[in-house]
Amino acid sequence: MDKHIEKVYCPMTESAFYILLSLQQERHGYGITQRVKELTDDHITIGPGTMYGTLSRMEKDGLIRFTQEREKRKYYLITPLGTEVLNREKERIRHLYRIVQEDEQ
Repeated sequence: MDKHIEKVYCPMTESAFYILLSLQQERHGYGITQRVKELTDDHITIGPGTMYGTLSRMEKDGLIRFTQEREKRKYYLITPLGTEVLNREKERIRHLYRIVQEDEQ
């Protein structure tokens, strides 16, 4: 993995994590926002500035790709690099969870 990608995305912000997680299926910005609300039981809402700034940065860095524009909505999908970064973050979170579980015993 590229040093720039590691520096920017490891560890990942919550917003970036949920955006990548949402883009395992093709979605547009509003669809991502709705999916994040669904995944977090409405605990996290990603505002437009954060959403489109993150999408732009992730697209530039190759974690997601633009797939199509329909009805003035741009659709995106995670790339293999994005999947690699997402999987790495999932493993980091699993590790943190294990540490917390062991500490509580």
